[in-house]
Amino acid sequence: MTKILIVEDVFDNFELAHRILSSHGYDVIHAETAESGFQLAFQHRPDLILLDLGLPDHDGLTLASWLRADPSFRTLPIVAFTAWPPETAKQMAESYGCNGFVTKPIVKVKEFLAQMDSFLGK
Repeated sequence: MTKILIVEDVFDNFELAHRILSSHGYDVIHAETAESGFQLAFQHRPDLILLDLGLPDHDGLTLASWLRADPSFRTLPIVAFTAWPPETAKQMAESYGCNGFVTKPIVKVKEFLAQMDSFLGK
């Protein structure tokens, strides 16, 4: 089963993504902070990380850089999960070392799932 780690501190944002992904066969893991996300990434070895850019302890840049520093995470898809406007989100995702971005809140379920599949190479 494909594992997705969602690092998101706003429960409603996590819960919606979790319901969509788990109902479509994904195994979802949740972290509310960068530090717990870092630990869970090593513990569970997800196939993709959906990363909020504004976390309570460290920002998404910090977590992405921690993960990218480890050779086993250099090619792992890390996707920014953000409410920022698309142009800003694209710039931030690139500067954060992410593979791309997904906007929140999730409005179009099929589009969200297609984005996940694309980042996973499906």
